Amino acid sequence: MANYRDPKLKVFTCNANPALAKEIVDHIGLPMGNAQVVHFSDGEVQIKLNESVRGADVFVIQSTSAPVNEHLMELLVMVDALKRASAKSINVVIPYYGYARQDRKARARDPITAKLVANLIETAGAHRVITMDLHATQIQGFFDIPVDHLLGVPILGKHFAEKELEDVVVVSPDHGGVTRARKLAERLEAPIAIIDKRRPEPNVAEVMNIVGNIEGRTAIIIDDIIDTAGTITLAANALMEAGAKAVYACCTHPVLSGPAIERIENSSIKELIVTNTIPLGPEKQSSKIKALSVAPIIGEAIIRVHEELSVSKLFD
Repeated sequence: MANYRDPKLKVFTCNANPALAKEIVDHIGLPMGNAQVVHFSDGEVQIKLNESVRGADVFVIQSTSAPVNEHLMELLVMVDALKRASAKSINVVIPYYGYARQDRKARARDPITAKLVANLIETAGAHRVITMDLHATQIQGFFDIPVDHLLGVPILGKHFAEKELEDVVVVSPDHGGVTRARKLAERLEAPIAIIDKRRPEPNVAEVMNIVGNIEGRTAIIIDDIIDTAGTITLAANALMEAGAKAVYACCTHPVLSGPAIERIENSSIKELIVTNTIPLGPEKQSSKIKALSVAPIIGEAIIRVHEELSVSKLFD
């Protein structure tokens, strides 16, 4: 889409994922908003808006990925700057919402940090949130402002449909991801399987058994986040041992921290499909990893919000 001419629509980015932000404005056909996000020598964030935003619908693109606290603070200071510069509406586009895994009290005296982050974003002055594949969908309810929740499954599903794999079974790596697996399975007209695992302690996954028929089939494991890749690689190896023909994996958010790349390289995963909600830096490169762009779906969502059209149409 070229040259979307509306002086009342402006898109800015902070430092988390400028490449994705550039793709989004290119898709819409807008120039990138002119702002600088700099850090003082002691680490404090300073925002300089170099153009007027008075009366404009402003969209700020910023994933709260690593370094999470730095990127979150950049977002909050940017929202405050826009509020004080009289923007008509401030819409924060958070392709990856950090702290989403701290969404409930798992033990006594635990914080609920996903709710705290929602409070911070609202207090700073945001009017709306656009995000993708929240780790827990109920985080939408942590906000008292509208939340548009975009899904990665259509993008991942289209990729696998074009591969025309045979005898596909979609696998959820745990009980919590069954709904996501079913959505992908419906798109690929495939059955699903579930890995029933016990986790003896944090970051230690222990595969127990596989519910469903995977023998002689091509397995596609789907998750929302791959962090240290322990769960996904154990699952892939268990599927191969149980007679799967080949194992593919996919996720929306490639956090890929610590030993993740090494584990993926050494695993039985044939190909790992991710999206660019989090940038894949030089340390996250692997011949097995392919990234798909979420820029078109986010660009369309921005246009629809600005023109006050239905965003849910993007899922049809």
